[in-house]
Amino acid sequence: MNDRELGCAGGQFMDRGRMNQNGVVQPLLTDLYQITMAYAYWKSDKTDDTAVFDLFFRNNPFHGEFTIFAGLEECLKFLDSFHYSQSDIEYLKQTLPEGIEHEFFEYLGNLTARDVTLYAIDEGTVAFPRVPIIKIEGPLIIVQLLETTLLTLVNYASLMATNAARYRMVAGKHVKLLEFGLRRAQGPDGGLSASKYSYTGGFDGTSNVLAGKLFNIPVKGTHAHAYITSFSSIGELKTRLIKHKQTGIMEDLLEHAIRHRALLSHLLDVSTEESSEGELAAMVSYAIAFPDGFMALVDTYDVKRSGLLNFSAVALALNDLGYHALGIRIDSGDLAYLSCLARETFEKVAERFKVPWFNKLTIVASNDINEDTILSLNEQGHKIDCFGIGTHLVTCQRQPALGCVYKLVEINGQPRIKLSQDVEKVTMPGNKNAYRLYSADGHALIDLLQKVSEPPPAVGQKVLCRHPFQESKRAYVIPSHVESLYKVYWKSGKICQQLPTLEQVREKVQISLKTLRNDHKRTLNPTPYKVAVSDNLYNFIHDLWLQNAPIGELS
Repeated sequence: MNDRELGCAGGQFMDRGRMNQNGVVQPLLTDLYQITMAYAYWKSDKTDDTAVFDLFFRNNPFHGEFTIFAGLEECLKFLDSFHYSQSDIEYLKQTLPEGIEHEFFEYLGNLTARDVTLYAIDEGTVAFPRVPIIKIEGPLIIVQLLETTLLTLVNYASLMATNAARYRMVAGKHVKLLEFGLRRAQGPDGGLSASKYSYTGGFDGTSNVLAGKLFNIPVKGTHAHAYITSFSSIGELKTRLIKHKQTGIMEDLLEHAIRHRALLSHLLDVSTEESSEGELAAMVSYAIAFPDGFMALVDTYDVKRSGLLNFSAVALALNDLGYHALGIRIDSGDLAYLSCLARETFEKVAERFKVPWFNKLTIVASNDINEDTILSLNEQGHKIDCFGIGTHLVTCQRQPALGCVYKLVEINGQPRIKLSQDVEKVTMPGNKNAYRLYSADGHALIDLLQKVSEPPPAVGQKVLCRHPFQESKRAYVIPSHVESLYKVYWKSGKICQQLPTLEQVREKVQISLKTLRNDHKRTLNPTPYKVAVSDNLYNFIHDLWLQNAPIGELS
């Protein structure tokens, strides 16, 4: 077995130090037609042909006007490990149509990505439709074989990071966001990717323990309703004693909690007879297990008449013994009302019992939360400190796919164009460079595509920017700053840039978003960001279009 096969046998992710290699990502993670095309190319003696492919998307997701590019590091890992193993070759011999020559399989067995060059924008950068986020140059057959795998590595990663970034924007920078979606994700790999790229997009942590280990993401969690309902009375408590944090003396936490509950009953105008004894027992039990990390679910029975009373009693009991509770989680009901009720309760307790830290207890809300839910809660003046978000985040329910495509734009130095009656699907031919032009106030104005043979736009110099397909849409731009978007990330079989850590990519996302005007980022009717081509490229595209478009005949 080779290293990759050992990785697959031992688990989905191989431990390769910093570059945790997903064992599922391998040359056979592709569509069959990539391999049959490779044979047809080989049979046609195209082994020495070179090509350029653009990887881009046509529309921003979620009715927005920006996309976060993610997944680049995984693409580089794939190039680094690209090689058909002997078992791959044996499988292909059995699977491909009969008659394929033995020499082709020998050719496949010797393929690597050494002669490929990959250009890309930085991971974590905002990207826009039609601007290639990755550009691949190299031998035609190998760069064709890379297509499906690169698309699957970029599509979901970028969609997920964009979704997370949108949640971050509507929640605001002071509210914590936790990803709780593993159980609802599209399988184990989807769950891990969701955890990684939600963190990239701006979330603060995940409930996914394996993601925490693999990607060094903060892991957070409380407990389920099952823990509360597993207790029905205080008689079931087999452990009631806990060490005082300062003195080390063992004391009865339940006794302290019952005493405080009686006092709180009058303060909060809630009868102890209405509250659940089993819930109190469960909370005491959990607090004994985690006295410095006591975060309790309060909506198992009734938040107002049971959950808040029992939590506050146990939190005050912990305070007697030198510990501070962390807060509560609400998983159902009217989240705006219940969060305000909880904050009001904590403020009353803080004042009555002279415990100022009670004012700062964390209120976590979960319960099928989406972007619109948070916007509505904002309007209602909620008091939530942290959202736990699962289904709508990890499944990207508002738009389940980004739609990246991978198109041939040049072969052997000659441009190629794909035509369509749907203008949106007409490709922009040739090897191109991309630049982002900025205004004097530091905001991005426009992304400009040029032929690689053209000189880059210059600061302070007027540049004619044209819509690629609409002749009348054009404008002069005088940039105050010009950013070249592409860097060489892979060449001659090696990664050419120092790869950022996940934390650095996460920071890059927020820095990049700040370069956009607020009207580009707003949730309702955002202003479209402009993508243009140079006058030279515009004329080049339309000349090639006319050369390749068939001339109709009327009769």
